[in-house]
Amino acid sequence: MNASASRARRSRRASVLGAGAVAALLVGLSACGSSDDSDSSASAASEGASAGAFPAKVATKFGEVTVDKQPRRIVALGWGDAETVLALGGQPVGASDWLPFGGEGVGPWAKGMYDKKPELIGTMEPEFEKIASLQPDLILDTKSSGDQTRYDTLKKIAPTVGVPKGGDQYKLSWEQQTTMIAAAMGVPEKGEKLIAETEKKFEAAAKAHPEFKGRTITLGSRTSEGFGVYVGGTGRVDFVERLGFENNPKAEAQAGEGFSVSVSKENLDMLDADLTVMAPIGIPATDISGDPLYKAVPSVKAGNDIVFDDKDISQAFATDSVLSVSYALEKVVPLFAEKVAK
Repeated sequence: MNASASRARRSRRASVLGAGAVAALLVGLSACGSSDDSDSSASAASEGASAGAFPAKVATKFGEVTVDKQPRRIVALGWGDAETVLALGGQPVGASDWLPFGGEGVGPWAKGMYDKKPELIGTMEPEFEKIASLQPDLILDTKSSGDQTRYDTLKKIAPTVGVPKGGDQYKLSWEQQTTMIAAAMGVPEKGEKLIAETEKKFEAAAKAHPEFKGRTITLGSRTSEGFGVYVGGTGRVDFVERLGFENNPKAEAQAGEGFSVSVSKENLDMLDADLTVMAPIGIPATDISGDPLYKAVPSVKAGNDIVFDDKDISQAFATDSVLSVSYALEKVVPLFAEKVAK
């Protein structure tokens, strides 16, 4: 997908704060003391963490990361990282708003979970000076590009839990994300409980809808740059496969290192499947549903397609955090069932 290539290019172009500048800034902050440590948001960040779970060790693509003591000031930069911290009882002091939601930087499924609004940080080009000024004792970047320079810069500020091995380009499931963050926060049991509860919801949905099993599905999107289809290893595809669907075989045959493949207007029949699901990104939903070439796709002509026009549903499906997938199950599964039953 063009958007995928754009993410990668922009990530590589991201300006980074040099090691000397980071060190100088940190020294200055240290000299000023840490009066913010008593801040209510920092205190709340530590609630529920088990002191016996430290030092915590988390395996990442960049090697094993050790968190020596209970983190009190967490900056959550990865896609869905902040929501996961909230689900585990923490309170990020800084967070990136990827979709973007605005406000506190989280979806409606996480509304009211912050005690204090976090400092919002850039996504693909985070402001490293701003991050350092928050004096974090843990940085989370678990669902991210996996860029080495980005990681190297962040770890000079504080211990950083980056992507796991094989997790480059946002290829990280909500279970992996929850497990890694729970370990880093010292609450692995809480993470296991959240995962088990959410897996039961998927199992119940799949059991209630045996008609999903073995049906092919296309999960696509359209941006101002064009159409694309998501491939295996991504949250969206994992979501539907848990329900019994099989991802579009043509898309899988073209899968590369990215989370999606681009689809030219001349090749839109690639979107055809038993069920075609499309999401607009930065454009009106009607730019998809009203496109004559899209309407000519066999599954669309047959009425076996869904174009998300509800922003909350589309964003829940895209966020793929332990909080958002439950919301998506509640909202999306009935839409799938209505179309597959035709």
